[in-house]
Amino acid sequence: GVWHRLAEHVQISAVCLALSCLVALPVALWLGHIGKGGALAVNLSNVGRAVPTFAVLVLLTLGPLGSQGEWPTVLALVLFAIPPLLTNAYLGIREADRDAVEAARGMGMSGPQLLLHVELPLAYPLLMTGLRSAAVQIVATATLAAMAGGGGLGRIITAGFGNYDTAQVVAGAVLVAALALAVEGVMVAVDRLCDPMRGRRRAARSGRGSRARRGERDDHAMAVGGAA
Repeated sequence: GVWHRLAEHVQISAVCLALSCLVALPVALWLGHIGKGGALAVNLSNVGRAVPTFAVLVLLTLGPLGSQGEWPTVLALVLFAIPPLLTNAYLGIREADRDAVEAARGMGMSGPQLLLHVELPLAYPLLMTGLRSAAVQIVATATLAAMAGGGGLGRIITAGFGNYDTAQVVAGAVLVAALALAVEGVMVAVDRLCDPMRGRRRAARSGRGSRARRGERDDHAMAVGGAA
């Protein structure tokens, strides 16, 4: 049924996202921290974006992995999700406020402490942008699993094509789009809840708002005094 296919789709998407994070994030964060080799890694990952996921899936299915169940789909989706994760995490670390980084280094922080307590929180917005992009892309592209005999919502679409049932094809596509939008919403909520700098940003916004209100009151008082 639909719920079974939905559960399959969510499961394979979650597995692929977790694996791609395990591969891409440690490499990107460390390269960004040491400042060496990152440009080459980012360029290679960007080249990977130009390779169609469907073509990779077909090659893997026809190869030795073709008889290994969901592995061709998982590997193709992991390769597809690595570029946004790698690029955003690396750039997030490299674009962290250097004054804050140098101040922390001057306080005697070690390399791992500097990465964990200073650079990573500063890189959080870009890192989460890459994670959100990868999650939505995986959910939308996991429909290709049906082409390799896998499960997921793609089976509804392929069954509709096989039966010449346009309504079923459209229904499957709408379900995939709705799931992708739901994942986007969940990732945005997680981003806001987990932001390590959320309190400071809220305080900064409050400070700016109070200063603006004080400025308006001063301007109003000056205007009243001038009129008097």
